[in-house]
Amino acid sequence: MEAIRIENLDFSYGKEQVLEKIGFSLPEGHFGLLLGENGAGKSTFLRLLLGELTAENGKIEIFGQDVRGFKDWQQISYAAQNGMTGWEDFPASVEEIVQANLYRRIGLFRFAGKKEKAQVRRALELVGMEEFEKRLIGNLSGGQQQRILLARALVNEPKLLVLDEPTSALDEKNAESFYQLLKKIHEKQKISILMVTHDAKRAARYAQDVWILEDGKMYRKNGTAQEEREGRKNADF
Repeated sequence: MEAIRIENLDFSYGKEQVLEKIGFSLPEGHFGLLLGENGAGKSTFLRLLLGELTAENGKIEIFGQDVRGFKDWQQISYAAQNGMTGWEDFPASVEEIVQANLYRRIGLFRFAGKKEKAQVRRALELVGMEEFEKRLIGNLSGGQQQRILLARALVNEPKLLVLDEPTSALDEKNAESFYQLLKKIHEKQKISILMVTHDAKRAARYAQDVWILEDGKMYRKNGTAQEEREGRKNADF
């Protein structure tokens, strides 16, 4: 089964065509990468995938179900770009930040029990941050905060993890460390991952499937960047 399958997807903002005849697939359990410069349409693509926008034409399926009728959103975790914005000055612990992503399941006004606390602990262990459980989020470095954001996305034990520019605020060393961590989690958890980024140079080394979004069109990368550009007219969707 494919975690994501998209066929002949079109989308416009008014008269401006943003996405045209998009084809995309991510086999279940694969680590996929979507590359594109700023303004290429990556954010619009994600909003369509997550059901926030409705396509004019085409089909989007998540685990074999049409996104328009998809109900089990607990299977998907989304980590937004700059997802820690607003939390830095909030007097909350790492444990509380991660636990907050469980409230949709346990209820907003219910206390987390032993099961939920164990889930939080497992998520923090996955990202190597269990020793920071009681620390205030604002006292952590940018790289550490990004790991907490990843733990927050993993705490629901999703089948599909969607990451939007997760290393955009990180320096080169922390970005490399984050990619290595993500690869380790993918191999251990067998989770489907779609990461959207413009950091092609580093990120492409860690993914099984690499796609390029450029000028509203999608291309699958099969060789070097130059080979890809030369072969786009014959791209197989």
